[in-house]
Amino acid sequence: MALRRVRAPHLDFGALRRELNLPDGFPSAAQQEAEQAAADPPRPPVDRTDIPFATIDPVGSLDLDQAMCLQRRSGGYRVYYAIADVASWVRPGGAVDVETWKRGQTVYFPDGKVPLHPALLSEGAASLLPGQDRPAVLWTIDLDAYGATVAVEVERALVRSRAKLDYEQVQSDVDAGQPAEPVALLPEVGKLLIERGLARGAINLPIPEQEVERDGAGWRLRLRAPLVVEEYNAQISLLTGMAAAKIMIDGRMGLLRTMPAPLPDAVARLRAAAPALGVLWPHGVQVGAVIATLDPADPRAAAFLDQAAELMRGAGYRAFAGEAPADAGHGAVAAPYAHVTAPLRRLADRYATEVCLALHAGVEAPEWTRQALPRLPEVMSSTDRVANAAERGAVDLLEAVLLQGRVGEVFEAAVLDVDPALVALDEPPVRARCDGDGLVAGARVPVRLVEADPVKRKVRFHTAP
Repeated sequence: MALRRVRAPHLDFGALRRELNLPDGFPSAAQQEAEQAAADPPRPPVDRTDIPFATIDPVGSLDLDQAMCLQRRSGGYRVYYAIADVASWVRPGGAVDVETWKRGQTVYFPDGKVPLHPALLSEGAASLLPGQDRPAVLWTIDLDAYGATVAVEVERALVRSRAKLDYEQVQSDVDAGQPAEPVALLPEVGKLLIERGLARGAINLPIPEQEVERDGAGWRLRLRAPLVVEEYNAQISLLTGMAAAKIMIDGRMGLLRTMPAPLPDAVARLRAAAPALGVLWPHGVQVGAVIATLDPADPRAAAFLDQAAELMRGAGYRAFAGEAPADAGHGAVAAPYAHVTAPLRRLADRYATEVCLALHAGVEAPEWTRQALPRLPEVMSSTDRVANAAERGAVDLLEAVLLQGRVGEVFEAAVLDVDPALVALDEPPVRARCDGDGLVAGARVPVRLVEADPVKRKVRFHTAP
């Protein structure tokens, strides 16, 4: 795992919050409504507290949307996936509902977050915390021995998580050959689902992420490659999202998460760049399968992955009533897909889930759901931009602070892209634009720092002789 940390002093993310016009706290009416809801929890008609669920999230997370239990069954597997039933807590048209439409999704900063729902709900009453009975939307998905979906059920149910697990803990258990129940089958099922995805043309980019995190009284920037169990965990969410999309397409109403398939010309350009970057691309092998063989810690592989990211553009949401749109697929998933597994953090999931519940039960979706669907794509797209700007802005700020006293120094860097030129330093783990001639993707070159401005949150290099 690529993991490098560099420490920085105190940072103030307040300017970035103000720049993005993010709210500070909830209106009193919304807070009061959340308190009333928490005091009178909903009671689903079905009790499935006998199922030993567990959650897997980053350390310290309290807004727990999902809990799983994986079981072996005759001829395959059974996936129980419980999702926080946010719609049971939020009154349509109420103060909390109105506020969530303004926010769209939770926006994360290194020093905290701007939540979609009041913390009393998102980190308390509605969260799937361990040892607590919680209303949930329970997906029961049966797979055959090869990971193909053979049956899907979705219902409201009362559930109870037995354990709050984190990714590093689960990865350590898997590496030791002792994965804990009820997620012991996660590596086995996850591998099957990954193989099925690659076979249909799915694309997963394992690009190491730049993360800003606390370090005592200061902050640090780290470059972290995703753990294998994170991808396995994501496969369960993708499985559920594909099941939801099928329900909505068959039922002729819903909200899909879409992305255009990679353009043939873009794939051809990537293929042409592969030999120069030392990437083997056998004839007839799809791009996702090629990517799965690469080590993102290798500079030339990292350059290839950066260029491959250009294939995955144009993600959005499509609401429909009647026939599903012609462009209903998701290019990275290589199948129709819907967001339904993170309703505590993402507005769209609440509505897509409600549609699935109604269609599966053979009843009409609630009027508040049907009226909301056409408005959701625009709201989610705009808040996606805000969330992305917050994440990138926080990293840009720390990069500039880390380097502001080092203008003029020369660093060794890997060239990730040449149009525009983008380089990645080893230490500190900074990615930034670079001016100059003679840059070749995948090469290692000396670069001189010419700008590091915390106010502008800007870092810039130039090729060094």
